Amino acid sequence: MNDDVDFEPEDELNAADSLKARLQRLKEELGRAKKERQEYLDGWQRAKADAINVRKDAEARAARSAELLREELVHDIIPALDSFDMAALSEAWTNVSDGFRSGMEMVQNQLLGALKRHGIERFGKVGERVDHALHEVAEERDDMPGESGTVARILRYGYRSGNRVLRAAQVIAKK
Repeated sequence: MNDDVDFEPEDELNAADSLKARLQRLKEELGRAKKERQEYLDGWQRAKADAINVRKDAEARAARSAELLREELVHDIIPALDSFDMAALSEAWTNVSDGFRSGMEMVQNQLLGALKRHGIERFGKVGERVDHALHEVAEERDDMPGESGTVARILRYGYRSGNRVLRAAQVIAKK
């Protein structure tokens, strides 16, 4: 046997145990780091989703506010259009000069065109079927022309924005 090799099994075992203990601590530290990383990632994803939702809510509120302002303006313009309609139905309208009448009709058409460009549609037509979602029936009469259940006369036109009725048309219906 060779005496120059110093073999100390006890030191080797302590070193192996020490390495195992260190490896175990590193594994635990890695596990904690992974858990912490996942918590941060989850928090970041929640914050990002919250920010996206806040932005979408703000955009929806802004769009709704713009829609309400547009509808408010339409409700302010509608009485002027009603006045044009009432003037055109009066007996005095026939006595007005052609130039004045055509000028007034041009102004009315400009207002209607502006509403149309902004998605507001005027509705109500003699002869169409009465739709209670669109028409407010002021009176039903037998002595009016047309078929039963149809619009016989428009008292006041209706206005809508897409499928939303801003004001129902007020009509006289054929009984």
